[in-house]
Amino acid sequence: MLSLRLLRGAGPAALGRWALVALASCGAGLLLLAALGWALAHPGGDTSDAVVRLGWCVVPVAVSVQLAVVVGRAQSSTWPREGLAAAGLGRNGVVLLAAATVTAVCVFGSVLALLAFLQLRGDVTGVPYHGVGPGLLAAGRSLPPAGAVTLLALVPLAAGAASAARLRAGAEPGDDMPGELPWGVALVAVGLAVEATAPDRHTFPLPSGLGAMAPAAVGGWALATAGLVLAGPGLVHGCGRLLAAFRPGGLRLLSGRGLQQEARRLGRPLGLLSATVAAGLSGYGLHQDNGRTPGPVTTFAVVLVCMCVLASAAVAVMESRAARASATAALRELAAPASVLRASAALRGAALAVACLLPALLVAALSPTP
Repeated sequence: MLSLRLLRGAGPAALGRWALVALASCGAGLLLLAALGWALAHPGGDTSDAVVRLGWCVVPVAVSVQLAVVVGRAQSSTWPREGLAAAGLGRNGVVLLAAATVTAVCVFGSVLALLAFLQLRGDVTGVPYHGVGPGLLAAGRSLPPAGAVTLLALVPLAAGAASAARLRAGAEPGDDMPGELPWGVALVAVGLAVEATAPDRHTFPLPSGLGAMAPAAVGGWALATAGLVLAGPGLVHGCGRLLAAFRPGGLRLLSGRGLQQEARRLGRPLGLLSATVAAGLSGYGLHQDNGRTPGPVTTFAVVLVCMCVLASAAVAVMESRAARASATAALRELAAPASVLRASAALRGAALAVACLLPALLVAALSPTP
């Protein structure tokens, strides 16, 4: 009940972020139910094909959970801790409350996904939708309640557990040099090496008939993505150090120190955005090679992933801006020109764009074509 009260009393901006989480959970639930519907529509087909379709849902589910964790962390930091402490909620209570709030929003999204899927199947109006491919919705076949509930519970349970673990860790942004950069670079190198040397004897198909990829190559992509995410804080911190090096002026010093302070907060979403850009460039090159157009389900999954990644980065930027509010107010009290603050923000944005695009271009250029 307290989670619902906090949601009801949230401001428009906070409600907008929670709405994005609910939409992401709804989209991931629709993709999971679509995989279940395809398995129901092809009972005599190959089981491995159904498993592959379900396996490709891991990426949308993962980014949906990541968005829920980012929004949950940002919102819990704005709660009145004195009031919660007076109500008997200590640090562990706040963690459980945040996890419960994230879970409740994701459950709402999963319920929306179930209602939308039933509507597409024609269980509500009696007329199924025929625009998503033959047999994908398993219209006319009974939907197993246990299977549907199990799939729809994946995102809420994973989001609640991940949010609790993230808040319990309690890592605050610091000015120290993040030490994950060498490990991230090593993971990217190992991932690219695994992709290049993956045997192609056993492959499984990519969505929409875009080709086939060896399981080891998929593991290499996962390693490279994890490496980019892990190296993100170090890249942001390094950009800040470069800006503040070599006898900087006031503008470069202000921008560089700001990036160093915000490295841990901005680095992980930036690394995930970089990995998404690299995957998008590789997918575009693959589309240009074989000329096949992605189907509606694949397009929906790509849009969902992009929405979650961009929303996570936007929430991190807004959180960083809120954390900088006191420093910005102090600069204004010291009569700092508004043009200096705008130029500093533009310089930080340009540095972040370079830190995002350069690794993405490098990984996309070195990754082999499926």
